[in-house]
Amino acid sequence: MQDNINKNLAKAEVLIEALPYIQHFNRKIIVVKYGGSAMANEELQKNVIKDVTLLKLVGFKPIIVHGGGKEISRWVEKAGKEAKFVNGLRVTDEETMEIAEMVLGRVNKNLVTMVQELGVKAVGISGKDGGLLQVEKKYAGGEDIGFVGEITNVNPKVLFDLLEKDFLPIVAPIGLDENFQTYNINADDAACAIARAVGAEKLAFLTDIEGLYRDIQDKSSFISRLTASQAEELLNSGFIGGGMLPKLTNCISAIRNGVNRVHIMDGRIPHTLLLEIFTHEGIGTAIISDDEGDNI
Repeated sequence: MQDNINKNLAKAEVLIEALPYIQHFNRKIIVVKYGGSAMANEELQKNVIKDVTLLKLVGFKPIIVHGGGKEISRWVEKAGKEAKFVNGLRVTDEETMEIAEMVLGRVNKNLVTMVQELGVKAVGISGKDGGLLQVEKKYAGGEDIGFVGEITNVNPKVLFDLLEKDFLPIVAPIGLDENFQTYNINADDAACAIARAVGAEKLAFLTDIEGLYRDIQDKSSFISRLTASQAEELLNSGFIGGGMLPKLTNCISAIRNGVNRVHIMDGRIPHTLLLEIFTHEGIGTAIISDDEGDNI
């Protein structure tokens, strides 16, 4: 009997710890960038969707921006083509663009279905809808990489309309240029641009790493919290490389453009989103504005 009481008390303490965070972020927008290996595992997918759905039900206004790179590569190979990348960006010819749009549309509607199975209304869109993501052709170090878009403008009206009607928007990173040509967009870029445009309180990246390290070879150098200025110092230190370099640059840009806090966390850990947002210790890396101080 006492064991059951103690277990229930422990559950109550977890809820009480989450209370100030729920109060602080009630009716605030949070953008969740969902991608990486967490999308390849059905059980992890369900955990992520449960987390985002819970955020919605306790008063947050979440927006999911998803990738689908691994699935796109799989279908590109099925078509007898080789997936090619330059500086982390997919080389996207006309046929690859068709495959990418098809795959992202499929991923998008699967996520919508999973959310609605949990009793929350969701709408899946791409950056084409309502002129959400307007782009121009992007080059990688001066190299032509095909139909890859650089975001030039975000029109968030469709997102505000969906949020106002109590829908959870799920966005695929596809956009149009001024001639209505379709372009693939890096999902990190799309999430950052959308977070800035909607004035998100939080931007959360679900990735394949635990967070930021001062030295990736030294696990004791993990950074749980740093300001945008400290992040810039880290960026310039030379220790950050690979795919984390553009991700950290995007994080800093989001903070400098009004997003209050950015989280980088390992999407492969079950319920990592809830642990990072609703506990004092967190589980990933939080990047905050320079003037946020010790606020939540």
